[in-house]
Amino acid sequence: MEALNEIWQTAQRNKLRTALTGFAVAWGIFMLIVLLGAGNGLLNAQVENNDRWVDNSMMVFGGMTSKPYEGLKEGREISLEDQDLVLTETRFTQNIDKAGAILFEDGSTITFGENYVSSSLRGVYPMDLEINKRKLAAGRFINDFDIRERRKVILLSENQARELVPEDPHRLLGKTVRVGDMAFTVVGLEQEDKSRMSTEAIVPFTTLQTIYNRGNHVGRINFTFHGLDTEADNEAFEQRYRATINRNHRAAPDDEDAIWVWNRFTQAMQMAKGTNIIQTALWIIGLFTLLSGIVGVSNIMLITVRERTREFGIRKAIGASPASILRIIITESIVVTGFFGYIGMLLGIFANLYMDATLGSKPIETGLFTTTVFVNPTVSLGTCLAVTVVLIIAGTIAGLVPALKAARIRPIEALRAE
Repeated sequence: MEALNEIWQTAQRNKLRTALTGFAVAWGIFMLIVLLGAGNGLLNAQVENNDRWVDNSMMVFGGMTSKPYEGLKEGREISLEDQDLVLTETRFTQNIDKAGAILFEDGSTITFGENYVSSSLRGVYPMDLEINKRKLAAGRFINDFDIRERRKVILLSENQARELVPEDPHRLLGKTVRVGDMAFTVVGLEQEDKSRMSTEAIVPFTTLQTIYNRGNHVGRINFTFHGLDTEADNEAFEQRYRATINRNHRAAPDDEDAIWVWNRFTQAMQMAKGTNIIQTALWIIGLFTLLSGIVGVSNIMLITVRERTREFGIRKAIGASPASILRIIITESIVVTGFFGYIGMLLGIFANLYMDATLGSKPIETGLFTTTVFVNPTVSLGTCLAVTVVLIIAGTIAGLVPALKAARIRPIEALRAE
């Protein structure tokens, strides 16, 4: 208590110096916590927006040949076909788990009674539920029997169902709706996902392929895989896969424009690298901000020792030991740094909580879809405490140099100091 009382009296006599020291410490911690919180908010939003599908999946699109091959000129359009899906399922069983395809039909009108809604149709395989992380509000998804028997069943989004039956959308389950001139049975309702750019009604792939006379065209191929854990593994697999599909269309095996492969796994790895780089950059910027606070504490402690040189000389003249002089300065450095560091930490936490309340998870309408740019912009309590402890230790070390100098000064020299 006596030491704290002495520190309080010293602070009262030197209010400006104490205030400047406290501001330097509090500002350093406050800025570091706010920077980390804001960075985490942006990164969390990016991760959430890209978490709408499983990572270990690929999607394949038809493209345009860019090289002549086997007497055929470049510039030929490549459309994926049933044989490509068969090759995908049979040639790469060591890596591919499930394979499917996607077809689209735009400009459809879905009617129930006097109500109707405009929509596009998406023909899919059962795996689409897993690969795109769809969530059902009621009913079921497309199954293997629907695919095999080309059943006329359909899944609607909750929003579409609400347009058709405003009073009770779930009443549509099991009912028949008209899609153009054809009747489809509603077997499920999908939870509304505003992050998607369009709202589609889902039907079995084989049903859409047959009804709309798509022949053997499959649109896009998608599949999940295993055993490809590095970028090198994925790149080698993509080369083998591309060569196989290209040959099926008499395109050069190494023509990367003939088909396009969207590898979500390598995209996730690249995003993870980018996230680590951003987090490192935020820490570097924050630590430099914190360093400015440490430098401020060190400079002010040097000034403190200089101002109190005569006082220390008198203390030593009347019998104070060098250790007691050292303890006074170090204690003052720890108390001041710890007190204002705690204030800076609390202000930083409150600032992050304010960002979370005002911006966190707030959807932004783009006109086509809804996205989120800020999710949980906060820093863990452990990180906040660790930052504060680091600054206290750094402030103590900063005060150690002038403290040692003051402890070694001889009383006669201290009394002569101006």
